[in-house]
Amino acid sequence: MKSAVETLSPTRVRLDIEVPFSEFQSHVDQAYKTIATSVNIPGFRKGKVPNALIDQRFGRSVVLEEAINKAIPAFYAQAARENEVRVVGRPDVDLTELNDGKEIKFSVEVDVRPDIVLPDYAKFSITVDDLVLTDAEIDEQIDGLRARFGTLTALDRAATKGDFVSLDLVAQIDGKELEDGVARKISYEVGTNRMIDGLDEALEGMNVGESKKFVAPLLGAHEGEASEVEVTVHSVKERILPALDDAFAALASEFDSLVELREDVRTRMSRIKAMEQGAQARDRLLEALLDATDIPVPESLVLEEVTEHLKNEGRLEDEAHRTEVDAEVRQSLRSSFLLDAIGVAESVDVSEAEISEYLIRSSARYGVSPEQFAKQLVEAGQIPSVLSEVARAKALASVLERTPIVDASGRAVDLAALRPSAPDPSAESDVDSNVEADAESAPE
Repeated sequence: MKSAVETLSPTRVRLDIEVPFSEFQSHVDQAYKTIATSVNIPGFRKGKVPNALIDQRFGRSVVLEEAINKAIPAFYAQAARENEVRVVGRPDVDLTELNDGKEIKFSVEVDVRPDIVLPDYAKFSITVDDLVLTDAEIDEQIDGLRARFGTLTALDRAATKGDFVSLDLVAQIDGKELEDGVARKISYEVGTNRMIDGLDEALEGMNVGESKKFVAPLLGAHEGEASEVEVTVHSVKERILPALDDAFAALASEFDSLVELREDVRTRMSRIKAMEQGAQARDRLLEALLDATDIPVPESLVLEEVTEHLKNEGRLEDEAHRTEVDAEVRQSLRSSFLLDAIGVAESVDVSEAEISEYLIRSSARYGVSPEQFAKQLVEAGQIPSVLSEVARAKALASVLERTPIVDASGRAVDLAALRPSAPDPSAESDVDSNVEADAESAPE
């Protein structure tokens, strides 16, 4: 087999491939076998039909078409490997010549990864926001913890912001009750705006046993329509918080005093803020690298991904949204190409331990075991994507480690101090869940 590559653009090439019939013959032989096992001819068992009879009944062209359909992907893959073509899109194949007994010729146009000239990392420095932790933020976390230990007391008065009510909701359009628009005995905190637009305004001032109607926009199957919603209040309760003292600290944590509890919350929140600084440094470095690097993207691949995204959302005709998705896809492709190129330059490889760490963190977010999460990834064919994701994060981290980082006040930021140590299960407390942040955003 002979092949040659012609560069059509920075992101597209054409492979011209010639295959002598001697190399193609095995595919022809297999085509005869495939056809022989799929046809019924009197006097012959399936799979035992002579080649000459297949030619006579169906024509040699049918055999060659079967052989070509199976052979071209294999020869194309071989040519791509031999010419080090880094394919990222679907190939467009054109059979240009078929000389039975002599040779076949075909061409393949396909999108490829662009060649990227990486910038000089030594020229980069990153500035992040100052780490600011206020007493008000500490108070907010403590109050959140108090709320978890609060008690609900029934009231004989109208509902107001902060009260908890038990309610029914019934939605109607043109006087007809919606099949999925009924909810009974829901517990809801007035003023949180977590359910239906207009509900909080309707609830304030309502007493137990009262009903009220208001107009609200709908989502789901009725998105864009307005309905008349009737709300009925069954109970009004007030949350009584425990006193903020040493007794509360002993009840809600492993600490004996409120001072110790506050200091622990401060320490935990300071670390979370530092992790947010690290995530900001990572994001700003990536943005700076992208701004400093010429990274063309394959137009046909962009169009394919944008169209698929809009099709899944049922918004193919939404041109404003298409523009947004187009920009997102281009940025995602540019980031992927850049980080993959850095990974190659930095000789990044992914260890089993790093994959295990990824599975543990990701499975915790989805509330499943690492084993179950890994099984789901395998069944969905997502393992290559996971490997790429981990490798890209590692590639960016390798550059981040060498990049000077300062905060807005000019103080140096040490990201190495943020690397997590092995957790101590016995050290967990109720405070943890109240100040927990997504560790996935921290730099590796």
